[in-house]
Formats: sequence, C-alpha cells, structure tokens
Amino acid sequence: MRASLAPGVWFLRAFSRDSWFRGFILLLTFLIYTCYHMSRKPISIVKSRLHQNCSDLIKPINDTSTFNDTTWCNWAPFDKDNYKELFGAVDNAFLVAYAIGMFISGIFGERLPIRYYLSAGMLLSGLFTSLFGMGYFWNIHTLWYFVLIQIFNGLVQTTGWPSVVTCVGNWFGKGRRGFIMGIWNSHTSMGNILGSLIAGTWVNEQWGLSFAVPGLIIAAMGIVTFLFLIEYPEDVDCIPPQHHHGPGEDQVNPEDPVNDPYSDKESSLDTAATSSKGPSAQPEAISFLGALRIPGVIEFSLCLLFAKLVSYTFLYWLPLYIVNVAHFNAKQAGNLSTLFDVGGIIGGIVAGLISDYTDGRATTCCSMLILAAPMMFLYNHIGQKGITSSVVMLIVCGALVNGPYALITTAVSADLGTHQSLKGNAKALSTVSAIIDGTGSVGAALGPLLAGLISPTGWNNVFYMLISADVLACLFLCRLMYKEILAWKASLSGSRGSSLALTHPR
Repeated sequence: MRASLAPGVWFLRAFSRDSWFRGFILLLTFLIYTCYHMSRKPISIVKSRLHQNCSDLIKPINDTSTFNDTTWCNWAPFDKDNYKELFGAVDNAFLVAYAIGMFISGIFGERLPIRYYLSAGMLLSGLFTSLFGMGYFWNIHTLWYFVLIQIFNGLVQTTGWPSVVTCVGNWFGKGRRGFIMGIWNSHTSMGNILGSLIAGTWVNEQWGLSFAVPGLIIAAMGIVTFLFLIEYPEDVDCIPPQHHHGPGEDQVNPEDPVNDPYSDKESSLDTAATSSKGPSAQPEAISFLGALRIPGVIEFSLCLLFAKLVSYTFLYWLPLYIVNVAHFNAKQAGNLSTLFDVGGIIGGIVAGLISDYTDGRATTCCSMLILAAPMMFLYNHIGQKGITSSVVMLIVCGALVNGPYALITTAVSADLGTHQSLKGNAKALSTVSAIIDGTGSVGAALGPLLAGLISPTGWNNVFYMLISADVLACLFLCRLMYKEILAWKASLSGSRGSSLALTHPR
C-alpha cells in the first residue's frame, strides 16, 4: 500500500498547481483586455488618412476628380473643412455609449457567468470593429453609418473591464496588489501599441484592413475565452485565497483619519473569493447607491473622470497632432504615438510599486498628476523640435498621465470593491469597478469631443484644456491624500513610541 504524502509535499504540489492556474488566469485576462484596447485604437491612426493634405501627394492617373480639387485624396464625409468636428462626433458616438453602457454592464456582470458574458462581448466587438472597416470596401460615405457602428461598438465593449477585474479578484488576494496589477494593467498600453502598429500597416493603402484585422483578432480571442476562462479557483479544485482576520477588525472605523479611507486594511479579495462560492454564504448583489456609499468611491471616480479625459484625448488625437505639428505621414505618426503607451506601461508599474510601498494610493496618484501638468506644457512647446526630445517627452508624459489612470482602475477599484463594510461580498467588485470606470468614461467621452471643438482654434488651447483637467483630477484627491498623510504621521508616532518603550523600559 502506497504511503500517503507528507503534509509538506502535498502543500508544495498544491501550491505549484494553484500558482500555475493563477499565472494562466493572469495571462489570459491580460490578453483579453489587450484585444479590447487593440480594437479601439485604429480610429486614431486612420483619422489622418481620412483627411490629409492632398497637395503633398501625387494624384493617380485614373482619378476622375478635377485638377483644382484639393480633397481628392480624402474620404467623404471627412473631406470637409469641419472634419475635426466630424471626427469628434465619431469618437463620442463610441465613448458616450461606452460611458452609459459601463454603468449597466457592472449590473449584468454580477448576475451572468463571466465566461459567457466576455465571450459574447468579444465576438460582438470583433463584428462591429470589422464593420467600421468594411465602410472602405463597401464605399460608404455617410456619417450616420460610422456613428451607428461606433455606438454599438461602445456598448458591447463595456463587457470587458468589469468582467476581467472581477475574474482577477476571484483569484488573487491583496498582497502586492498595486505592483501585480500595475504589471497586469499594461494590457491597456500593449493593446494601444498593437492597435497602432496593426492599423499603421494598412493605413496608407487599404485602411479598411486597419479595422478588419483587429476585429478578427478580438473575435478569435473571444472563442479562446469561451474555451479556457476559469471564473473561480474552486471550479478547478484550487485553493481560494485565504483571509486572515486581525484583532478588533469589526471595530475599525473607515472614516477614522488614521485609517485608510478607501482601502480595506483587514479585508481583501481573499474573503470575496471565498464567500462567493461558499455553500453557506450566497451574498446578494450590492445596489448602485450602496456602492457609492463606500468611502473613497466618489472621490476616485471623479478623479478618474478628469484623468481619463486627458488619457483618451491623447489616445484619439495624438497621431493627428503629430501629423499637423511635426509633419510626419500617417504611418510614422502612428508609430511615434506608441511611445506614449510605452510610457503608460512604465507609469502603471511605478505607480503600483510606490503605492504598495507607501500604502498611499491617493498620494501616489496626486503626485504623478502634479508632475504631468508641466510636462504636457513642455511637450507642446518644445517636444516637436527634435526627434530625441519628442521620444523622451512622449514616454515621460505617458508615464505621468497613465500611471494614476492605471492605478485607479485596477488596485484602487479592487481595494474599494473589497472594503470591510461589504463583509466579503464578492459581487460588489464588478459594480464598484463599473462605477469608477464608467464615471471615468464620461471624461473619456468629453476629452476627444472638447479636443475636436477646440483644436480649430489652435493646439495650444487643447493642451491648456488638458492641463486644467489634470489639475481638477488632483483636487478631487486632496481629502484622501490628507487622510493618508495623517495615517503616516500616526504610524510614525506609534513607531517612535514603541522604540522609546523598548529603549527605556519601566
């Protein structure tokens, strides 16, 4: 008869298997949301192809337009003088639909199986992304077609964020959440980079493929998601993250200034994962107003509104800005704009590391936002005077702009979604992340709209708008940052008291 495994050997085997599954889920959700962002990026690259300076190009021999026609190379209806406003309308068709749909998506995300919800959303996202590109092959020149496609695409794209955040939350405890999610959240920038490179491959020729190819990729990833996504550790007999209660946990006052006002220091995603699948505990989905009452949700949501306004204005308008100011062609501008997302990857990881080390999410975000304002000003005024300065400043701007955005949408959302007042209710995580990202998406819709309205008056005014939004984002975190500073002072005082007691015992 074979001897039973020693407890230590069993633990190592279980740990190895659980670690493998956790790594797999982290990678799969990373690829899933990379595809979501990859499919959103082509419109910013193709803009400079839909309306360009035709006098710099050689007219084809078989072109039937008149000799004096200066718009022969453009794509109607974007060949008119108000093309920036039309681009703004197309952008906002997607972003407004996304912002509205995000608040609804969190509710569905709590009540439907994540695997089915994500798979359907990715397949539909692939369909509508491809249909936008088919406007080229079908020779469609009516604005309503592109606007309508963007509205539907914005709605179905909301299936992504609440679902992947909830899935990761089911598998991972608090631990080094800022660092882990800082690395994981680089999917946003990776998706933007891939979307730019893929779209740039065909933008000067058959720009319809700039949409069709990303659409096929996200649809294929939807099938992979349906086949392989695992929502809970218990579904594959893995050990859910364990929660360790501290003494006096129930007596902690979340509004006490010496305690973190939004992040749960005793509770974690561990309890959320355990409670959601336990046979004796079936928590009800949290209400919308209940989620708003969690300390810190409103402040971080409003901060993200303005932070995302800045980030998405760069996302949708940076390639066109580079074309107009630095006079690169569409493909070169698209490739150069990816450096902003390279900076975003660096910024997300740095923000996660600093916030984990200091235990100050709000202070980390506020510090980066303060530094971002003068850097944006400098980029607009001297960033285009040389390729070296442009590269360096794009990376730095990307890090400072996207660092707070990445931290709020990942680690902060997970902290708030597992606040101690929720008693380990895992269903709150989807709603909280949807509220925060949904509010941020309102800013994402406003930014490109304002850029489209302001840019005809000069790009300087667009950057002044972005700097103002950056300052407002910082102001919304002042109260939370003040409480974090009080908590640090109290912690230092306690440490000094302990040291004195050990040095001078009674």
